Amino acid sequence: MAARGRVSGWVRRTGIEVVGWTLVVLGLAALVLPGPGLLMLAAGLAVLSQQYHWARRYLAPLKSNAYHAAALGVKTIPRIAVSCASALVIMTLGVVWILGPAVPSWWFLADRWWLFGGAGTGISLIASSVIALVLIVYSVRRFRGRPIPARPHGVRAETE
Repeated sequence: MAARGRVSGWVRRTGIEVVGWTLVVLGLAALVLPGPGLLMLAAGLAVLSQQYHWARRYLAPLKSNAYHAAALGVKTIPRIAVSCASALVIMTLGVVWILGPAVPSWWFLADRWWLFGGAGTGISLIASSVIALVLIVYSVRRFRGRPIPARPHGVRAETE
């Protein structure tokens, strides 16, 4: 029975490591590539925080800043509308990327630079837009009409 507990503990720790570090690496990559980089980075830190104190230390201010930014983002109807419109524009671009229309005559770069990345880029743009819309709905339900959460100490004040 003791050996079984050690094996299941090892499997759990290994699973946390693999999932956490995968999300962190994908999140870092998505910071410069299309995709929800900060969201994946935060998710990776959340997974790793189950095992590491340093991850909990980094996750706390990140979470606090994210809640503060989310509350600011849904403070007014125009902010919500612009956020939703932006997500829909990015989703539309994703559809265009997937459909891959012919290179227009006004395109001045080499044809290979027209909609580079293909369907993979389009799919990640659409997925990012869906995630953004879900987060907007979550933020409206959680923060709209309530006091804005405080920022952690040492964080620069943004326009509220």
